[in-house]
Amino acid sequence: MFARLDHLIVAVKDLKEAENNYKKLFGFTPVWKGIHKDWGTSNSLFNFENTYFELLSASGNGEGADLVNNYLAQSGEGLMGMVFATEDINSASDSLVEKGFLVEELSNGQGINNSDQHTRKWKNLFLPPELTRGIFSFVIEHLDGNLPQLKELNASSPHKLDHVVINTNDADGFIKIYRDTFNIRLALDKFIEHWQKRMLFFRLNKTTIEVIEQKDDLPSNDKMWGLAWEVKDIKKAHTRLVAEGIEVTPVQKGIKEKTLVATIKSHNHNVPTLLIQHLD
Repeated sequence: MFARLDHLIVAVKDLKEAENNYKKLFGFTPVWKGIHKDWGTSNSLFNFENTYFELLSASGNGEGADLVNNYLAQSGEGLMGMVFATEDINSASDSLVEKGFLVEELSNGQGINNSDQHTRKWKNLFLPPELTRGIFSFVIEHLDGNLPQLKELNASSPHKLDHVVINTNDADGFIKIYRDTFNIRLALDKFIEHWQKRMLFFRLNKTTIEVIEQKDDLPSNDKMWGLAWEVKDIKKAHTRLVAEGIEVTPVQKGIKEKTLVATIKSHNHNVPTLLIQHLD
C-alpha cells in the first residue's frame, strides 16, 4: 500500500529559530522553505536519502495552523506526525474502504518555496482515528514538483533516517494496523530482556519503525517519541556538534552489536535524537 515513509513532522513555535538549530544539528541547510496558504502554516524541509524532515509552524489561519497550535498547547514542541507515500492514492483509499474503514475525501495540497516561488503539488488522504490512534498521520501522493536532491554530505552529517521510535500500550493492535492493514513488513516481534519490554520492528524504505510497548488500562493509543539518524563517522559528528555548541553525550557502543551511538541533548526542540554509526 505504501511506497515509503515520506516524511516526519516536528511542530515548532518559532520556525526561524528551529531552522537555525537544525542547521547546526544536521550540518547542512534546508532544501525548501515554504508556505501553505490554505492551511495557514510555514515549513522548512531537510532532505535525506530515504525520507525528509519537516519543521512546521503556524503562520496564519487555517486547519493546519489550528492543528499545530493545538499540538503545541497540549504537548509543547516535538515530533508531531509521520506521513506515508503512495504511488496511487486512489487505490490506497479504496483498499482502506474495502477493509471497512471510513476515510475522508482526498484533498489537494500545494507548497510554494519562498526562495524561488517554485510550487509542489500533491494529494492527501487523512487517516481515521482508529488507524492513527493519537499520531497525526496521513497518506500522500506527490503529483508535481520535487524537492532538491540531497547533495553529497560531510561524513559528520546524518545522511539517512535509521529508525523512528513510537510508544504504544497495545502492540497487538499496532500489528493489526501496520502489518495487516498498511501491509508494512513486520521484521521482528521480540521481548527485550534488557528493557523488560516488548518491541516491534517494522521495515519500510530502508528505515525502521521501532515500537515499544508499555501496557496500561487506557484505550489503545500510540505516541511518536524520537529519531535515530545514521552518520558515516560519528566521532567527526561529535566534534562538529560540540564546536556548534550542541550538548551531546560521549560516543559509546550501542546496544546493537557493531554500532556506535551518541545522544543529542540540546537544539532538538524536544525530539529525543540519537546518532548511530554502523561499523559493518
